[in-house]
Amino acid sequence: MTKKDHLDDVDRSPRLVKINFRLSADDRQKGVESENLWAESLDEDRFRLDSIPFYAYGVSLADVVVADVVDGQFQFRNVALRGGHSTYRILVKDPSGYESQGFQQAWREIEPLNCRYEVAKRRWIAIDVPPTSDVFAVYRLLEKGEAAGTWTFEEAHCGHAV
Repeated sequence: MTKKDHLDDVDRSPRLVKINFRLSADDRQKGVESENLWAESLDEDRFRLDSIPFYAYGVSLADVVVADVVDGQFQFRNVALRGGHSTYRILVKDPSGYESQGFQQAWREIEPLNCRYEVAKRRWIAIDVPPTSDVFAVYRLLEKGEAAGTWTFEEAHCGHAV
């Protein structure tokens, strides 16, 4: 599977919960207060992330995080164990977003590196780079897509040992 769209609550395992990540002051000024990420409950306060972050920095898919219950909601406290994944975000320049020919062509080069992505609002894409993938090769391809005018990108978290 190369693309993982957002899933409805009914499609998620009953062991999954949402963890709330409060965002930076910059993001809050732009109107985005926090991000909720799906996570698998491991014990009372530890959870393994099961989402690719769109806004939160410093965490990636499969990281084990500690969360406290605040006002009936799990609130991120810290990272307990890294999962070895890295997270990149791209903004596709074509209004067709991930369905555009430019994105599809560029993604065909990244796909063999076992990366997957989630889509928000068609053009905003979060990419997971698993620990078994060559993060430097992925980064070069992201730079290639940016140089070609297909997208702009940012690194949200590098979890690979570099």
